[in-house]
This record gives sequence, structure tokens and C-alpha cells, in this order.
Amino acid sequence: MRRKIKMGMVGGGPGSFIGAVHRIAANLDGQIELVCGSFSSQYEKSLERGRELYLPDDRIYRTYREMMEQEALLPEGERMDFVAIVTPNHVHFEPAFLALEHGFHVVLDKPMTFTLDEAWRLKRKVEETGLVFALTHTYTGYPMVKEARMRVARGDFGKIRRIYVEYPQGWLAESVAEADNKQAGWRVDPNRSGIAGCMGDIGTHCFNLAEYITGLKTTELCSELNSFVPGRLLDDDGVAMLRYEGGARGMLCASQIAVGEENNLFIRVYGEKGGLEWRQEEPNTLIIKWNDEPNEIVRTSNGYVSAIAAHNSRTPGGHPEGYIEAFANIYRNFALTLQCRMEGIQPEPEYLDFPSVEEGVRGMQFIRTVVESSQSEKKWVKLHEIDN
Repeated sequence: MRRKIKMGMVGGGPGSFIGAVHRIAANLDGQIELVCGSFSSQYEKSLERGRELYLPDDRIYRTYREMMEQEALLPEGERMDFVAIVTPNHVHFEPAFLALEHGFHVVLDKPMTFTLDEAWRLKRKVEETGLVFALTHTYTGYPMVKEARMRVARGDFGKIRRIYVEYPQGWLAESVAEADNKQAGWRVDPNRSGIAGCMGDIGTHCFNLAEYITGLKTTELCSELNSFVPGRLLDDDGVAMLRYEGGARGMLCASQIAVGEENNLFIRVYGEKGGLEWRQEEPNTLIIKWNDEPNEIVRTSNGYVSAIAAHNSRTPGGHPEGYIEAFANIYRNFALTLQCRMEGIQPEPEYLDFPSVEEGVRGMQFIRTVVESSQSEKKWVKLHEIDN
């Protein structure tokens, strides 16, 4: 008998933005139910959040270690099937590793880990266990991003030559961490965020989106990182020139001090025969460009879109689908893959279309390389030079 996939959560307590996003996204398609959690390092706050979500007290745990151990003792069908980890970066690796050790599948926020070494260790653990692992690079979940990827892979634009991807935000243009801003506080703290600030937080989205749409891997990059706000210990702005396999060239810009910008993620890709552009703040629209023909406007949920874009759409054309729905596409495909595992059948290719541990390692390679390049006189740094 088929049943819902059971989810546990680490993090997402009072004051958490991303925890609520995960819970809403996981619940959107009715495939998943939350059954337990360790929502905060402070048990009183964990209890508060768990009770708000109508969980029984005995499934609200004091620590994520206790949760892994106790859930593993419960019978299948009652215990959690997977855990969603929605903590700051420095609390990604250990709960994910413990979950895999105890036989639980994992959904993890990006960037995958605190260090590149942790990323390699986590990748080996995923391979050792054979469990399903998803990384929430949200923007790959949009239907028109998947349509763009399909058209590039189909060869519509010929060989890819140039990629521009940028992500300007303005919310850290002033020193807000000291004003009890929980979301800002850990992002500008190297002890919790890691070696990068802006580039680790949103630059990784640019890096991942460009590789996802084009199917090309970055081979080397040259970067400059900046900290414009006085006293800030991590970058709040940066640029990188990228060289891709096959000869394509790219420009990546990420900033959290671009005053007046919200989440203006924007990508343009140009090949020998044509190009495309997609903007996250207008996510239902993909623009296709040609030299000798008018631009094409491709819209979500119309009959002409590809099967992969249709699979990841929920509403009729003209009804906006945005950030939550894109997030939910990762959860739905992850859940459909787990259902197939439970039934002993092979998942459909579209079910497997979600970011995995491979993208997690590449994201951490990007973070380390972009920081290394910015600090180096050499400037151009190959990603493979820092492989494990």
C-alpha cells in the first residue's frame, strides 16, 4: 500500500525563514508529511515550534543526534524516511552525515557544507550508502529554467559561446547584523557561514544555474571579492570571469549591497545560432533570441513547452508560479524517486531531475576557488587543482 513519505527536520525553529519555506514546499503536492523534528539547539524553542506544527512531544527532540538515534529504532512506516536540514552552513555536515549513517535519505540546504573537505566526505558517504540526497538549489526547479536546459541540450542555439549570470540584492547594503537580524547575522559571520559571504550565499546559485542550463562545467575562474560595509569580515559583493569546457566564457556577478534590488537573478546564454534569457523575478517567461527573426516569448504551462517543463508546472498558463513552487518541484521529484525506491521500480528520468551531492561538491569547489582566486596574484585558478 502506498503511503506518504515521512519527513523529519533539523533547524527551522522560531525566527527561521527557510524552515517555513521547506515545510510549505514539501507539503504542496501532498506527497510528504512532517512527523518529527529538532528545530532548535534550545529545546524550549524546539518544543515551541514542534507544538505549533501539531507534533507530539515525544517526536520533538532535544538534539538532532537524539532524533537520528530514536527515529532509527521506530518501525518502518512510522519513523521518518528522510530528514530536511535547514540550519546555517556550519550545521550542515554533521546532521547530514549522521542521517546517512542511520539509514535516512537527506534533503539539505545549499551550500552543501562548511568546507570543501566536508563536501567530499559527504559525497563518499552518499555513494557508500546508496541513499537519495537532494540539495535545494531552488532556481533549477522553475519550469522555464528546465525548458531552457532542454533547448540548449537539443542544440537549438548551437555551440554555447557566452554566459552572463548575475544576482544583485540590496538587503545587506548597511550593517544590519548587529540589529538582531538573525538572517544577516550568521551570513556575515565566518564561524557560521564559512570562507565566503555573498558568493557562498547567492554566488553559488549563479554558478549552479549556469552549469545546469548549459550542461557545461566550469574549468577555471578569475575573481574579485569585495567587502564594502566597514568592518564586515566576509564578501558582500563579487565578480568572476569563468572558462567552461568546450571553450565557452562566462561572467558571474553577485552582490548584496546593490541598493534597491530584491532577488534579481538573471541569466543570458548565447550560442552560435541563438540565445536565451531568463529572470527570476519574471519566472514564467523565457525569451529566445535569434539574429534574423523576432524574439520568441515562451510561457509556462502552454502546450508547446517540453515534457520536462510541463511535468514541473502546476497551474494553467497565466497563473504565476514562483519561488515556493520551484522549491516544491525539488521536493516532489525527490519524493517520487523515494516512492519508486519503496516499490522497487526504476524512477522516471524527470523524477531524478533535482540537484544532488555532485552539485553540492561543485558548489563548494566554486566557493573555495573564487576566494582563492580573489586572494591570489595568479588570479586564474583551475577548479580541478583543489579536487580531493
